[in-house]
Amino acid sequence: MIYEFPEPRDPVRQGDIFVDLPRMDLSLQKVPVYRESESALEEAPWVEVVNARKDPVSVVVAMRPVPAIVITQDCDALRSRLITLCEIREFNSVEGKAKNGPTTPGKWVKLITQQARMNQKWFYLPADSRMGFTDKMGVDFQVTLSVRREDLGAFISLRKGRLNPMADEHFRERIAEYFRRYPYDEWYPLDKAELAAYQASYPDAKPFSWQK
Repeated sequence: MIYEFPEPRDPVRQGDIFVDLPRMDLSLQKVPVYRESESALEEAPWVEVVNARKDPVSVVVAMRPVPAIVITQDCDALRSRLITLCEIREFNSVEGKAKNGPTTPGKWVKLITQQARMNQKWFYLPADSRMGFTDKMGVDFQVTLSVRREDLGAFISLRKGRLNPMADEHFRERIAEYFRRYPYDEWYPLDKAELAAYQASYPDAKPFSWQK
């Protein structure tokens, strides 16, 4: 498919896909703090933990293994202390329109190609048994994690592969598109009649002063 398989000695670079990296799930509203003096856990809001003690505190953090792809640029990946990656999940959990699953190859083609042009929040990864992807997958640009560069190098065996040159170039552009995109309310230039028609599908759209 769109993957290639580097040697273990090859340096980490953008587009490298790792598996079983730890993603932490921590709520700042309920931080499980370990009170050593009491040998007990106590949940507290993070602001209270910080205000009560400035030194490092011991907390219990839930972690789960996830696949992820390097988004740090190649030059930075060679020397930065931290490498940034984006989580990879099943495509039907990244793209809402795929939740029910198209039933034919033609419908999948339409979904993958058209939504890729409209939705800048993900990057599509096809299934490939060599990568451990038994289903269609997607890179979620909204979910990032950071790993020490030295740690990735020490556990290079977790690297399953990387994007081939064509996919890597597309991936690089998709990252740029996502992080430089300009957020705006798309209904702002509509006249009153057009806005009314728009609100039939998007009732949360609030009119601007020039549309009232």
